Amino acid sequence: MSRILFWGILKPISMLPLGVLFLFSDFAYLVVYRIVGYRRKIVFGNLERSFPEKSPEEIKTIASNFYRHLCDLMVESIRLFSISEKEAVARCKIRDASILHKYYKEGRSIILVAGHYNSWELAAISFEPQIPHQAIGIYSPLKNPYLNKMLADSRSKFGLELVPKKEVKSFFANSKDRLTLSIFGADQSPSNNYSVYWTTFLNQETAVMYGTEKYARDYNYPVVFACINKVRRGFYEVDLHLLEDQPAATPRFEISEKHTKMLESQIIENPAYWLWTHRRWKRKKPAPRPPVV
Repeated sequence: MSRILFWGILKPISMLPLGVLFLFSDFAYLVVYRIVGYRRKIVFGNLERSFPEKSPEEIKTIASNFYRHLCDLMVESIRLFSISEKEAVARCKIRDASILHKYYKEGRSIILVAGHYNSWELAAISFEPQIPHQAIGIYSPLKNPYLNKMLADSRSKFGLELVPKKEVKSFFANSKDRLTLSIFGADQSPSNNYSVYWTTFLNQETAVMYGTEKYARDYNYPVVFACINKVRRGFYEVDLHLLEDQPAATPRFEISEKHTKMLESQIIENPAYWLWTHRRWKRKKPAPRPPVV
């Protein structure tokens, strides 16, 4: 069934030009938002808690724009199965990669952090052809083995090296002699409530995964934040911001706070481009663990 789904539906559709796929996106918006109301309660709840100062009409406008963007992301993600390297880079350019070249010349690997904002999948696969380092994508494998392989093959076809979450620790330990740029998600939901950093994000108490800061501090890799900006429909640009040059010397949680606030400011500026269907606040801050007697 997975093979039929991929080769009979996804792959043929992915061969269509993105301009044609956007016609499908326009229709999908009507179905997903207007008719089905996909995760509507989650989206509106997230928006209302994040922007309590906005009126119901403003929230509705953001939600409508978000669903239009979400449908564009759906067809853009399908297009990635057949997109060429030339088109991928043309559609998602790094505006200025000089900071990456600087660290490459210094022989330093980099931790790059970004959120699920704008077309993060396109950004990930278009990075490797534009940077001097070996790009590393940290990901959660799909439960379906066949679709996971097809997706992994698509993501890595331009040189991106994929590392499953469970293998991240060993990857860093065994890659100290390589010059890598490892991509972390700034807004992933942690798997537990304790090995995290708690902060206020979009007016809500939020658990932030500590992995970005942990590996940056452990290996003293500079931390760079990637702002993915939408230029026009189907085209994006990436701005790189240095968050920390010497992570090993920074106070604990400072890096986590920095990249969380950087993402927050980006979302506040253009809220429709974040992944509001994500159950970002499903975990609540636990009471302090009692001391061991």
